[in-house]
Amino acid sequence: MKTQVLCLTIALLATPVLADEAKQPWKPHQWKRGDCGEFTIAAIPDTQNYVDYRHQKAEGYPFDAVEQYYEQMRWIAANAKSSGGEIVFATHLGDLWQHYSEWMDPEHEARGFKWMPNPNGSEVAHSPKKQKVLEWEIPSVVKGFRSLKGKLPFSVIPGNHDYDALWTSPEHPPQPNPETGRMRGGIRHVGGFSGYRSAFSPQSEFFDGQPWYVASNDGGADSAQIFVAGQCRFLHIGLQYYAPDASLAWAERIIEKYKGVPTIVTTHGYLERNGDFIRASNTDNSILDHRDNNPQMMWNEFLGRHDQIFLVLSGHVGGQGHSIAENLHGLEVHQVMADYQSRWQTAKDAGRTSADDNNAVGDGWLRLMKFKVDGAQPSIEVRTYSTHYKKFSSELKQYASWYKRQDGQAGIGDAEFLQRDEFSLPLRDFHQRFDTRD
Repeated sequence: MKTQVLCLTIALLATPVLADEAKQPWKPHQWKRGDCGEFTIAAIPDTQNYVDYRHQKAEGYPFDAVEQYYEQMRWIAANAKSSGGEIVFATHLGDLWQHYSEWMDPEHEARGFKWMPNPNGSEVAHSPKKQKVLEWEIPSVVKGFRSLKGKLPFSVIPGNHDYDALWTSPEHPPQPNPETGRMRGGIRHVGGFSGYRSAFSPQSEFFDGQPWYVASNDGGADSAQIFVAGQCRFLHIGLQYYAPDASLAWAERIIEKYKGVPTIVTTHGYLERNGDFIRASNTDNSILDHRDNNPQMMWNEFLGRHDQIFLVLSGHVGGQGHSIAENLHGLEVHQVMADYQSRWQTAKDAGRTSADDNNAVGDGWLRLMKFKVDGAQPSIEVRTYSTHYKKFSSELKQYASWYKRQDGQAGIGDAEFLQRDEFSLPLRDFHQRFDTRD
């Protein structure tokens, strides 16, 4: 099945794309090869450790880690197309902030779910930190995004840390590990979007009235954007963590409305470092809730079914991962994961000595994806840049020695590790599937 890439005419540029799906029908247009030019998308990996209230001077940390996050957002704004740069779109990969604010959300409680405390795992799971979340972490995230406001279209999705609540199911409590004798965490679930919606609802200061914010679902937990590159436009769909059935049904409607538009999807927890789908774990919502879908289910029920989806982005798992999946139409879908939250070289330089979750921040690393789709061999050049060090990964001689172990990849060679952060994605069937016209 072939679809058509769509171009923006002068008239279309003057016509807003409305967020209310019923107000304006979608009008397809032809796209001539050469219309797009080269352009860049910025992917913002998990920022939770930058805004963690424990990682600030007020809590005894050696510096304010939030400044690394602010620096990232200012850099993206300064390099946006509207500022003379190449970045036409930015997508946050989820886990905006660190802590939870409730034991359980009202919606799951009303459905009959039960909870017990989270005695195992990281400090984040032990108990809610409502005041710190509402008075520091969420406002800090919002402050960062104000740098992007009015500069370029962008997407925000909730990761597992961005829900209101995390609880352990009493039906699946912590159990002793027979090999170590230590307690293993029980099966956990997340729920509630009151905090997320307070910052990123469709009516928020970031999206209300924006012509590029074309649709939303579940109060903004799922959303869709149209962004422009040259005379071409692309569709981006952001899906919440382990997207439930209702989210996938909504996304189906968006695909149907914008049929034929090259589509990128961002969701938080999706890919492992080795390129496989994330395996079941003690935070696999789909085990507890029949409405939720794990990555394999999301692929089977949505991502792998539509020929216009050519790229899936994710975070969540510390490190980097990439794979190419073949969809039901026999076409390639690139799946790319990046999450740098475990990096703590800046903390080491400030005198910290242990690699626990109270030291990792991220060191300012971003993913930059440069699209070259006009020529005979379309591709995406992926590079990794630190707004703190002001260097690409290939420009730091210490890169592998600093980060291989922190990214869970100590067993691979330095060159291979670097190639996981600087590589090219060949879009071999891009022209075939989008039927570009000469």
